[in-house]
Amino acid sequence: PSDYNGVMGVPISFLDKYSPEQFEIVGSNRGVDQDPKGIYGRGTYLDDKETFKRLFIKHKKKTI
Repeated sequence: PSDYNGVMGVPISFLDKYSPEQFEIVGSNRGVDQDPKGIYGRGTYLDDKETFKRLFIKHKKKTI
C-alpha cells in the first residue's frame, strides 16, 4: 500500500515492476546465510521444502 511505511514482503515477481526511485529492497527470506543479522528468518517451508521466496521492500518516502 502506498500509505504504509513499514517493511513489506512481496513476491519475487515484484522485480518486473520495481522502481528504485520509489522502493528500497532491504532483504529477502532466502535464509540466514544471506541475512547475517538473522532478522528475517529462514523463509517459508512446507514439508521441509522452501515454498515462497519473498523480497522485503519499503517505500523511500515516508507518508504521514
